[in-house]
Amino acid sequence: MSHSPVVPHHIAIVMDGNGRWATRRFLPRLAGHKQGVESLRRCARACVQRGVAVLTVFAFSSENWNRPQDEVSGLMDLLAGALAREVPQLSKDGVRLFFVGERAGLSDKVRAGLAQAEAATAHNTRLVLNVCFNYGGRWDIAQAAAALAARGEPITESSLHASMGMAHVPDPDLLIRTGGEMRISNFLLWQAAYSELFFSDRLWPDFDEKALDEAIAAYGGRERRFGKTSEQVQAAHSDRQPA
Repeated sequence: MSHSPVVPHHIAIVMDGNGRWATRRFLPRLAGHKQGVESLRRCARACVQRGVAVLTVFAFSSENWNRPQDEVSGLMDLLAGALAREVPQLSKDGVRLFFVGERAGLSDKVRAGLAQAEAATAHNTRLVLNVCFNYGGRWDIAQAAAALAARGEPITESSLHASMGMAHVPDPDLLIRTGGEMRISNFLLWQAAYSELFFSDRLWPDFDEKALDEAIAAYGGRERRFGKTSEQVQAAHSDRQPA
């Protein structure tokens, strides 16, 4: 399958709206999170089919611990169950899993599950799926700076970047947020510096292949300048075109 030049190499998604999706259906919020897992499975498969190389999703923020205790514990159980259930299929689909975030506050059972899932998919090459779990953008920058300081290394843009949780992949080209909110909520603050942003009114459980294609089409119509002028970008593009 030939890759269209307008398909983003790396898509990041704030998967928002699970709780509201459930509430509108008079269901417990956890039912929305379960439906959200289905939506993630569908989205990962669609990314593989469209030639996206990296998908990064915001599954649980470091601020989410402030939610009601039954929802937090339910989310933890959901994660443990989803890992056990989904990893064999993800592996068959060629998906490599990385969990990005602070693991110190997680239970031994959850930590072991994350490590096992990463090890079981380490050989896969079709899609890198980064699941940001117990993650915050400010935490990511702070822990990178702390690691450099502890090693006595100079703190520069490149050394910070190399010490962050997402150092194994390029920065996201396209950052999508579902659920109608227009903010990035402490997600990939460093890495999204030049990402194209796309906000969808669809709640995450309703975000399907058509919605993904809309976001990719919008991305394809943007000019990414990285601080340069349009003329500079077009001139550089012309220089790369075969004669």
